[in-house]
Amino acid sequence: MERLLDIFDEIDGMDATGRLRVVLAGDFMLDEYVHGDVERISQEAPIPVLRVTKRDYRGGGAGNAASAIAALGGRVECVGVVGADWQANKVIEPLAAVGAGTEGLVALSDRPTTIKTRYVGLAQHKNPHQILRVDDEVTSPLPADVAKKLIHAVAAALDKDTILAFQDHNKGVLADATAQAMIAAARKVGAKVVVDPAPVANIARYRGATILTPNRHEAALAGGVMITDEASCQKAVRNIIKITGAEAVVITLDAQGSYLGDADGGRLIPTAPRAVADGTGAGDAVMAMLCVALAGGCDLAAAVELANVAGGLEVERFGVVPVTRDEIRDELRRRIGLRRSKIMDRKRLAQELERIRRDGGTVVFTNGCFDLLHMGHVNYLQQAREHGTCLVAAINSDAGVQRLKGPKRPVIGQEERAKMLASLECIDFVTIFDEDTPDALLELLRPDILVKGGSTDVIVGKDFVESYGGKVQRLDLVAGMSTTDIINRILETH
Repeated sequence: MERLLDIFDEIDGMDATGRLRVVLAGDFMLDEYVHGDVERISQEAPIPVLRVTKRDYRGGGAGNAASAIAALGGRVECVGVVGADWQANKVIEPLAAVGAGTEGLVALSDRPTTIKTRYVGLAQHKNPHQILRVDDEVTSPLPADVAKKLIHAVAAALDKDTILAFQDHNKGVLADATAQAMIAAARKVGAKVVVDPAPVANIARYRGATILTPNRHEAALAGGVMITDEASCQKAVRNIIKITGAEAVVITLDAQGSYLGDADGGRLIPTAPRAVADGTGAGDAVMAMLCVALAGGCDLAAAVELANVAGGLEVERFGVVPVTRDEIRDELRRRIGLRRSKIMDRKRLAQELERIRRDGGTVVFTNGCFDLLHMGHVNYLQQAREHGTCLVAAINSDAGVQRLKGPKRPVIGQEERAKMLASLECIDFVTIFDEDTPDALLELLRPDILVKGGSTDVIVGKDFVESYGGKVQRLDLVAGMSTTDIINRILETH
């Protein structure tokens, strides 16, 4: 994992150089999510009745992969088709927003934008689940003149350091002749070709590709082998390579990780266990990480390991939410015990706490000056940590302490105070706030439990925390133990 983190940091450092380039050809679609509450069963048929509360629109299909590549620092050029309709804008706008090139998306007046509509119901206002998916699409091969435009767009964007990626959903864009012409253009300039294949038995359309990344079902279909173990994976790999001439095949195996194989053999690359919320988008995350890693000069085995991490993070989310570079890095550091410093700015801390909550954790929050850290503080913080699975200590900045305590305080600067608190095992995160009260921080972090010591009747943030169902816990401080007492005792000895 330390080696993998070093490799990822090297790849990440290439972002500014523009080397992480991917030309992505495939089926760009619109994902529509219709959300609602399921409160009864229809009287007309034994089916749930969905009372619609909102509709969301997101780029789908190859658009998911494009967004994922961009989130990982890649520069992606999109090649495909959309309709001459309002849905096309819903596909193009989010791509443009993340910096993806969209000039290669050809608008067709006689072919609508492909739409996948997912109906998502909540029972008793919780636990969202897909009820039904409806596809509105035309899947016939593209007219020859349109295919020629796409082939030209791919060829014009490629060079030897660029990755050509196919995200094929078998909607007619990557027909056999079109795919072959694009692969030929890549091979002419020495570019690698990474293919996320469609679930089809005839994969000859990908002949000449560098790497294929089928899932278990796609590999079984293309390789003519039921995937049950490593031996069957390798047999499928050999059959796929025999047809396509690919250098390697990566079979994604869900919770088991990925099988990386070539004509000479292969091995299983395991992944960490995950609490799966939704498998949608996992293949896109894997494809995106593979492409970015390979564009950065990463060897294939390490690229697959990184792709496992990306796919694992993606399945923990509902819907398709691209995995970011920081999340990949944080996950690697977490695995090797080198998690990001406990001292975090509030934005990064909010992201970290969100992941902890998704894993079922309970966030405890406390705040104070913590000037001259003493045993009273330590006892108090240890008690606070017992109320949850994660303790956040927010400390007043130097300017904030001066406003509260006077011009001669703090005795210890904010950076030193933060480091001393971070050294305590009972504290998980430390953040510094400059406001007079932690109200803004509480609104951002929304802790499950707010802990405060002392005998004062006023606990800042109490009403807000309780307003969303959080708890407030008062703890007694150790009598005679305070920073002021310690300072006075020091002064008395001189």
